[in-house]
Amino acid sequence: MEFTLITLLNGLSYGLLLFMLSAGLTLIFSMMGVLNFAHASFYMLGAYFAYAISSRIGYWPALFIAPLLTGLLGALVERHALRAVRRHGHLGELLFTFGLSFLLVELVQLVWGRAPVPYPVPAALDRPLFTLYSTTFPAYRGFMMLVALLMLLAIYLLLRKTRIGLVIQAALTHPHMVEALGHDVPRVSMLVFGGGCALAGLAGVIGGNAFVTEPAMAAALGSIIFVVVVVGGLGSLAGAFIASLMIGVLQTFSVTLDFSLLGLLGAFGVEATPALAQQRLLNLSIAQLAPILPYLLLVLVLLLRPRGLLGVREG
Repeated sequence: MEFTLITLLNGLSYGLLLFMLSAGLTLIFSMMGVLNFAHASFYMLGAYFAYAISSRIGYWPALFIAPLLTGLLGALVERHALRAVRRHGHLGELLFTFGLSFLLVELVQLVWGRAPVPYPVPAALDRPLFTLYSTTFPAYRGFMMLVALLMLLAIYLLLRKTRIGLVIQAALTHPHMVEALGHDVPRVSMLVFGGGCALAGLAGVIGGNAFVTEPAMAAALGSIIFVVVVVGGLGSLAGAFIASLMIGVLQTFSVTLDFSLLGLLGAFGVEATPALAQQRLLNLSIAQLAPILPYLLLVLVLLLRPRGLLGVREG
């Protein structure tokens, strides 16, 4: 029971971090139809900006300044580069953001080097939040979960209760009508792209010290967030939230299971014949297969529901 509860909490905290990262990508796709391959690189930039700021003026100012800097950089990219590329169709967008992801990684390596940087958890949160039986749950993971839930609430209130949120939703389906009413749709697109990058930067601030801050962090989570977005449904924020929690819990539980697929088949009554025992794949443990489980889930969802769990827009 203790193991299950702690693992579940760890899985939920990891899943909420994935949601923080995928929410910005979902908003960008919903508004602009752009699958931003450089999104995870903005997550990396958020972590490095937070490291640079926190080493000088502390973690708490970095929590607010780093996402703003990341969002500003994203808005400049959209205004002065991506907007021109979008005129040439989706292929141009994909190639541009794909190339941008490599460029940002190279710039980070030039400035901060290839090795991980010492970006620690703030002292105020470097303690147990509570103890369950004999296992402690870190306060920083609880803080991660709180920030992710507050971010979800803020996005909901912005989109549902404010004028700019109504304009964004209208521009999603009727951009020409919104422009005819006097709204600057390109400017709204720039703000949405910058806001999505800021959310990725916030995830970097939170996740950079919970895990590790290094240039490879973008590649480590880059493919996972696309799994989250596709499984949840392209353009669906609620779908991204559900998919993030599913994948976070799935991966966290799977890495703790050390029995093999052959043993799992035996639990379901399948007899372990000599022929089966010689199959190398069946002798792999669940923990060894953990990295590919999200992609297996992706294939399964696409086979059963091609638009994702709560898809509202086709790619």
